[in-house]
Amino acid sequence: MSGNDDIAHIEEELPLQDLPLDTWHRARGARMVGFAGYHMPIQYEGIMAEHGWVREHAGLFDVSHMGQLTFSGDGVDEALEYLLPSDIKGLKPFRQRYSMLLDEEGGILDDLMVSRLGAGAFDGADIYMVVNGATKYDDIGWMIEHLPDEVVMNHMDEQALLALQGPEAGEALASLIPETGDLVFMQSGLFTWRGVPLWISRSGYTGEDGFEISVPADSAVLLADALCALPQVKPIGLGARDSLRLEAGLPLYGHDLTPAVSTIGADLGFAIQKRRREEGGFIGHARVMKELADGPGSKRVGLKIEGRLPVREGAPIFADGIRVGEVTSGGFAPTVGAPIAMGWVSLPHSAIDTALEIEVRGKRVAATVAPMPFVPHRYRRKA
Repeated sequence: MSGNDDIAHIEEELPLQDLPLDTWHRARGARMVGFAGYHMPIQYEGIMAEHGWVREHAGLFDVSHMGQLTFSGDGVDEALEYLLPSDIKGLKPFRQRYSMLLDEEGGILDDLMVSRLGAGAFDGADIYMVVNGATKYDDIGWMIEHLPDEVVMNHMDEQALLALQGPEAGEALASLIPETGDLVFMQSGLFTWRGVPLWISRSGYTGEDGFEISVPADSAVLLADALCALPQVKPIGLGARDSLRLEAGLPLYGHDLTPAVSTIGADLGFAIQKRRREEGGFIGHARVMKELADGPGSKRVGLKIEGRLPVREGAPIFADGIRVGEVTSGGFAPTVGAPIAMGWVSLPHSAIDTALEIEVRGKRVAATVAPMPFVPHRYRRKA
C-alpha cells in the first residue's frame, strides 16, 4: 500500500481523466479543478450559494471519481471480514454499512461503504462497495493481495455515481421513481428508470437526507438532466460538498483519516460491531482491541473557532503553550455562521469545552473542543 506521497506522485505523472459528465458540467459553467485524478467541478454559482441550496432544497453531486466494486464467489463474507472490521455476515440484502480498510498496524487505509446486493443487481454479485477516488487503485491492489482466489472482485469503471442530497431530495427523486420513497437511511434497492437499471442507496456525505445513485455511465447525462429539470434540484460542486460534510462532522480520507491514525481515536468505533470486537480475525484487530481497553493516544475532535478567521489544515493546536495537535480540516461554516474545524489532539485535551489555541498566520486564535456534528444530521430513519 503506497502512502499519500506516492498517490500525489502518480497523479502528477498521469493526465487527469474526464468524468462521464465532464461536458455536462462545463456547459453549466462549472469551474473545473484536478482532484483524485479527474477534472472535477468545484463550483457553479459559488460555494456559499450552493451550500445554502443543499441545506434548504436538493443538490446533485457528481461523485463518479469514487471506486465502485463488486465481490462474489465462495467464502466472500469470510474473506471480506478478514479485510474489514465490520460485520459482513450479518449484513442483510439491500442494507449497507460504513466500514474501513485497516493495515496490519491498525492504521486506516480508507473508509468506505459496503452493501449486500439483492437478486438481479450487478450480474448477481454478492457485495457492493464504494471506496474513495484518491485511494481506489491502492485499495484494489491491497484487496487483490489479501483476497483468496475464490473471491472475484470487479471494478465497475463503466458506472457513474451521482449523489442527490438535501431535505427535498426524497420528494424530487420520488417524482421520477416513486418506489424510492420507501427507502430509509442506509437501505438500498435496485430500480429501473426509462429502462435504465439504477442501484440507489439512501445515504450521502452532507448530513442531509439524500441518495447515492449508481448509473451506467452512458445514461448519466440523461439522469442528470432529468433531476436538474426538477425545481428542487441544482448541480452542486466539490466546494460545497466539503463545507457540508465538515458541518456534519464527517471525516475526509487523506485529511482527517490517514494510515497514521486509528479507528478508535477517529471516533469510528461504531463501525466495529460487538461480534467483530469479540472474535477479531481482521487485519489491525490488535490495535483496535488495545485502544478499546487503554484508550487511544490522540483523538479526532470538532473545534469551534473564536472570531471570524478560518483555520486551515496543518495549523498547529496548542494548550497552555504546548503543541497538542493539528487541524486536519477547517473553514467557514455557512450554516453555523462562523469558522469551524476538525483536528487531532492528544487524549487529555480532547474533552468537550477544552480551551485550546490554534496558530494562524503567526497569531494564536482561541478555540474550544466542540461536539460534532456542528449541524444536526437529518437522515430519514425508520419511525
